[in-house]
Amino acid sequence: MFDFLDSDWFNITLQIVFVVALVYDVRKYRQTKKKEYILNIVLTIGFAIWVLYPYYISYTGWNEQQKTEMLSHCSGDENSTKLCKCLDDMTFKNYTYEEYKQIDKNSTEYKDFLKDAKEDCLDDSWFF
Repeated sequence: MFDFLDSDWFNITLQIVFVVALVYDVRKYRQTKKKEYILNIVLTIGFAIWVLYPYYISYTGWNEQQKTEMLSHCSGDENSTKLCKCLDDMTFKNYTYEEYKQIDKNSTEYKDFLKDAKEDCLDDSWFF
């Protein structure tokens, strides 16, 4: 239902909203010098860090060498290659490199992740 929460556009939109809120509060503080705008600025920055931190960890948790080492080299028709690329991207977003190395590939949790990721990748909804 809330598949759009994992999309990059949602992340970008959140960043824009936080920047707009910060700019508005800084502008209002400069005009009025009221202390409540400082509180708004601090709360906005704190909330932005709390919300956006998991997104940034998923992107910075892998370097290029680790990505190429982990990539599933699928061969076949174009559809299977797209599926493999989508699954790799889902893995990069959901696990850091250290977590991925330590995960048991035969565990039910990882198999459920793969099943859900395949369903998401094969879904043609307009949110994805």
